[in-house]
Amino acid sequence: MPELIWKGKDKVINHHQEVPVKTLDHQYTFGDENEVSTGNKIIHGDNLEALKALLPQYEGKVKCIYIDPPYNTGNEGWVYNDNVNDPRIKKWLGDVVGKEGEDLCRHDKWLCMMYPRLQLLKRLLANDGVFLCSIDENQYHSLKIVLEEVFGKNNYLGSICWKSRNTDNRVKTRLSIDYEYVIVSSKGAPIHGRFIDRSNFKNQDNDPRGPYVTDPLTGKATKEDRPNLHYNICNPETGDVFYPDPSRGWITDRAGYEKLLADNKIWWPLNPKTGKTRKKRFLSETEARMPVSSFWADIKGQTGADELDQIMGERVFAFPKSADFISRVLDIACDNNSLILDSFAGSGTTAQAVLNLNNQDGGNRKFILIEMMDYAETITAERVLRVMDGYGEEGKRVDGTGGGFDYYTLGERVFDDEGNLNEAIGTEKIRQYVAWTEKLPAIEADEHPYWLGERDRTGFYFYYDPERLTVLSLDFLATLQRKNEGYLIYADSCVLDAGFMRKHNIRFKKIPRDISRF
Repeated sequence: MPELIWKGKDKVINHHQEVPVKTLDHQYTFGDENEVSTGNKIIHGDNLEALKALLPQYEGKVKCIYIDPPYNTGNEGWVYNDNVNDPRIKKWLGDVVGKEGEDLCRHDKWLCMMYPRLQLLKRLLANDGVFLCSIDENQYHSLKIVLEEVFGKNNYLGSICWKSRNTDNRVKTRLSIDYEYVIVSSKGAPIHGRFIDRSNFKNQDNDPRGPYVTDPLTGKATKEDRPNLHYNICNPETGDVFYPDPSRGWITDRAGYEKLLADNKIWWPLNPKTGKTRKKRFLSETEARMPVSSFWADIKGQTGADELDQIMGERVFAFPKSADFISRVLDIACDNNSLILDSFAGSGTTAQAVLNLNNQDGGNRKFILIEMMDYAETITAERVLRVMDGYGEEGKRVDGTGGGFDYYTLGERVFDDEGNLNEAIGTEKIRQYVAWTEKLPAIEADEHPYWLGERDRTGFYFYYDPERLTVLSLDFLATLQRKNEGYLIYADSCVLDAGFMRKHNIRFKKIPRDISRF
């Protein structure tokens, strides 16, 4: 398989493993008076660190990832700096790549920036999930090779080519590039596909198998090429004979036709002189979703800015994608109960697309947006808020979609430089982190102060106290009221006999040594 080599790759190829895990600090909830999590998240912070912060809770759980990263065009004038020269990216390159980073061309910088983020996105993607990335010709070929390296060549599903704008008559080359791509990868699963309108399925002859449509019985092979597909067929009730098209024949041989006839799947025309025999295809045998074309010429690519202007009341973003475009991408990528992640959130169009789709089909999609720029709250979150609440003046008022979201910023690291727990984040966040590492969705309420939750009939306890050393002993076991088939207990040390622990199905994990690192 071809491998893309660029300056600095050796410095970033494993960098995703070195990124420290930080906490997500909840700032506020919009749309929920009781401050209960909505399931939707908007995170302000560097997306590399934010992706790492999501791993404990969401590794392997995100059904759809759509990103619209900077295209690396070299244009310095956009609100979202598209030359990868943001001071924070420059500092990151200096810290990770070192002195060599000063000599990188913009393509090297872009690939250095993208590679560790793609590695973390892959870890967050579910095994049956789909990854989609918008890009144009500036980095399409490089990105495709890198994605094949990250996800595997066999997991490249294809690229959608869509008409993103009208022809630009100002280009000096006189060749206006009017299209962009969406590269589609996965971990082996197909995309959801396009919805097919089934309203044309009827049951005119009261077939007990229900509604159906009819498909041509005509094939695509000449008699010279496939003589077994050329034979006469007869309606057993009327005696009418139907002859094959000499240039096409039938879709199946005589044995196949006899099986269709025995299954009552042959549809006979009322007028044999003008009509043709056809094959019944029942609604019950038809999938609700079908393959989608990779060529989209009917998308309005230039409506995103006007759409955002209407929501915000002024021009705040130059070239956002339209909500209709992202809605279509999400609709063909995943089902209506999916968790969707966008780690280059920009103005928040992905959240609007999710909310619109839920309104259309009653779905329960959830979104996670990550935006590193300072406008994460004033533009990204504000747009989502207005879409949920409704926006516009009287006469042009757009009703709100409803819903809510939780707004987060990046907090402190879970572990310090020596690998010890960072007590500054507080005991509750440490407990939550450990619960996620053990695949416990949430800490269950319980009278026992060190209880975390239960999974597979095993009770989990995190016996941690920042003020003293904790010991797994008989005295501690005596405090346990719940009866479980097994126990997994974290503590600073353990004095129980190994045979006793085996007999009572007790597992010990030492703090902090045995706490999983992501």
